[in-house]
Amino acid sequence: MHIFADENMPLVQQFFRQFGEVSLFDGRNVSAAQLQDADILLVRSVSNVNAQLLQHNSKLRFVGTATIGMDHIDQAYLAQRQLAFSSAPGCNAQSVVEYVLSSLWCLADKYQWQLADKTVGIVGVGNIGSRLAKALQALNIKVLLCDPLRARNEEGFNHTDFTRLCVEADIISFHTPLINSGSDATKHLLNAQTLAQLKPDCALINASRGAVIDNQALLEDLSRAPIRRAVVLDVWEHEPDILTALLPYVDIATAHIAGHSIEGKARGTEMLYQRCAALLQQPLQQQLQQLLPVPAIEKLQISANFGLPDVQNLARLLYDVRRDDAILRHYLQSKGFDWLRKSYPPRREFSSLQLCGKVIPDFLPQLGFSLAQ
Repeated sequence: MHIFADENMPLVQQFFRQFGEVSLFDGRNVSAAQLQDADILLVRSVSNVNAQLLQHNSKLRFVGTATIGMDHIDQAYLAQRQLAFSSAPGCNAQSVVEYVLSSLWCLADKYQWQLADKTVGIVGVGNIGSRLAKALQALNIKVLLCDPLRARNEEGFNHTDFTRLCVEADIISFHTPLINSGSDATKHLLNAQTLAQLKPDCALINASRGAVIDNQALLEDLSRAPIRRAVVLDVWEHEPDILTALLPYVDIATAHIAGHSIEGKARGTEMLYQRCAALLQQPLQQQLQQLLPVPAIEKLQISANFGLPDVQNLARLLYDVRRDDAILRHYLQSKGFDWLRKSYPPRREFSSLQLCGKVIPDFLPQLGFSLAQ
């Protein structure tokens, strides 16, 4: 059996060699000719899987994407060919939450905000949005939840309409999939008209899909606004050819890496491995926890004096988003957007750090930190 996998999928060799030979490819530039012998195809968001890409392949049994989003997959075509398919929902949810938290703490330092006085609107309350809401609530930050699909399907879901959220939120964080058309369309959800409805100083964070925000409209808004609007962009329209004119107006700019923790990326690989094992009726021989590298900081002792104001210093032992902003601004022009993603330096999630102490505040496990055994 021949497995073809994106070269940027961590631990893919270790997981999938159980099933056969593993060949790696450049996800952005993979061709139909390369994949003609694939029995299993594993991709990330940079590869558009459709009839054109699979035109020479008649052997394929399974397609997996190690991502949450599926807008790069022609699912109707896969169904037509009766090909098994799986994504990896929730694989990097914790990683994205930690990215957003780091961004909020950096903005709070820069603009001297008291986050407890802010209202954060979360647009898209799936795996990531719901986890972010719990983390913010653990930090005593008020949240508004906007998810029309959940509102229709779940009685009692505390939904805030997007129009109202635009008016009331001090910070808006986007975690919705990209939907191009229909009543639930999210493409250019934030556009010239909806930008005009925001508070003049409403901060924006986008770690979902670039086209959820009309980047040209955002540039025009930021370039003429009399009041500074804080903006964090991890995703951009037309990646990898992003609108670089936005960079001077953006507080934190990163290369679509919010979910790129070691755990987040590898968890996506593991989820596809588990799906393949079930499809092929083979036993599971590998577990993620056994394959992860030992973290640089394994355990940390905290005292009874540890409180909410100390959380951001603890989190920065593991991740500070300003590093990734600096990397993009320094290397984007010379190396390019895809190089930044491919060469992303290692980053561990909160769970990699075990906390020791006689009294561990409840909010620390709620944020994702582990307790020493």
